[in-house]
Amino acid sequence: MGNDNVTHVTTGNWDSEVLKSEKPVFVDFWAEWCGPCRMVGPVVEQIAQSYSDKVKVVKLNVDENQEIAMKYGIQSIPSLLIFKDGREIKRTIGAAPKDTYIKFINEAITS
Repeated sequence: MGNDNVTHVTTGNWDSEVLKSEKPVFVDFWAEWCGPCRMVGPVVEQIAQSYSDKVKVVKLNVDENQEIAMKYGIQSIPSLLIFKDGREIKRTIGAAPKDTYIKFINEAITS
């Protein structure tokens, strides 16, 4: 499961990869055992490829990085958040079609 466009972030590199990113960051909060997360995974990777000029796409495993998940109040997964200039600007929860996420990203980064 390797995709050059998707960065796997952890508590250790969260600040540098997400909060200090030059571009807006689309964060997929997920876990191995989560069925809907596995459905969203390929969609997130497609977005990473087609939108790499507009957003940085990262995934955070909530089981391995619980403190980050708690900090942002992630209650259910998949949760997809957009960060810009070090803060969360938008979030959506649950599996959705690719078009929904594209619209979500476009609205977030153009607002």
